[in-house]
Amino acid sequence: MVSGQKRSNISIGDLVEIVQKQDQQSGELTEGIVKKFLTKSPSHPHGIKVMLTDGTVGRVKTIIEEED
Repeated sequence: MVSGQKRSNISIGDLVEIVQKQDQQSGELTEGIVKKFLTKSPSHPHGIKVMLTDGTVGRVKTIIEEED
C-alpha cells in the first residue's frame, strides 16, 4: 500500500482511494481513477488533492496496487 502524500507516487490513470472534504470526519473513502492533480506541491501531509474521472475531488489516502 503506497501513501498518497507524495505526488511522485501518483500517476494519472492510477486507481486510488480518496477522502472527500465532507467525509474527513468519518474517514469514508471513495475509490476512483485519477484524472488530474489539484495539488501543485510535491507533497502534502494530508494527501495530494486530485480529481477523479467522475469529477469527484479529494485527497489521496492510498494508491491501489494493481496485481499482475
